[in-house]
Amino acid sequence: MQFDALKTFVTLVEVNNFTKTSELLHISQPSVSLHIKNLEQELQTTLFIRSPKSVQITPTGEILYKRAKQIMAIAEAAREDIAAYHQEVQGTLVIGASFTIGEYILPPIIAGLQQQFPQLELQVIIGNTKEIIQYTKLLQVDIGLIEGQAHDNELLIKPFMKDELFIVSASNHPLTREQPITADKLQQQSWVAREEGSGTRYYLDHLFRANGLQIHSLLTISSNQGVKESVIQGLGLSLLSACVIERELKNGDMTILPLEGQHFMRTFSYLCSPTVKNKRNVDILIDVLKKKA
Repeated sequence: MQFDALKTFVTLVEVNNFTKTSELLHISQPSVSLHIKNLEQELQTTLFIRSPKSVQITPTGEILYKRAKQIMAIAEAAREDIAAYHQEVQGTLVIGASFTIGEYILPPIIAGLQQQFPQLELQVIIGNTKEIIQYTKLLQVDIGLIEGQAHDNELLIKPFMKDELFIVSASNHPLTREQPITADKLQQQSWVAREEGSGTRYYLDHLFRANGLQIHSLLTISSNQGVKESVIQGLGLSLLSACVIERELKNGDMTILPLEGQHFMRTFSYLCSPTVKNKRNVDILIDVLKKKA
């Protein structure tokens, strides 16, 4: 099974287009077709169902895709190990990060890595916790950084940092005059929340359940900045990480509403596939995360 054929196969799966695959790999479209045909003949299976307008992967194609991604990851790790032997850190590190981490925790880490390892090419993919877990399982990222819960036997999951969440409101909200507040004061309030699948949303839902809260309205927005702006405009309360609201608190745009007798702590974790556990570039990031903790 030729490596170039596997690379062509993986690219075709991910872009779902023969022409675009040939352009990305700088090979002719007949070469793309030949690589796929050779794989199908070698494996005695059909990898794609073709039609004039689409390319659909088959169940056996899905199996090969997962293994091919692992093979390519191992090959990349081998290249990096050889580079490490020559005292160089280079190649690519693809980091998946949930929104809070990607927008507020990761940037200074990236800056430090780029300064220390200028030949290391860094790519960051930001999504919610559920998406980052999936990207990591499919080896679309080398390492994932998440803020929510994760229990998956296919992944190595380790905590690296504690984070506290706070109930917040606009600075002129009536509840700001009643601190600390009790849970009954939160009944029938309007809330602004992140989307389902977000780590922050998971903890807000837990707040609702644990305190038996009935809500007046719930506005869902799939970005931290959107949630913050909506809170500032008086559209509702929210539950947000300390690192997300630091600037707004300093500017007086937002106020923390301490809930009597309750604190909201969570753990940030990194996760990766065992296939890339010892990949040098991944280990470098893990070392930085451990020092941050």
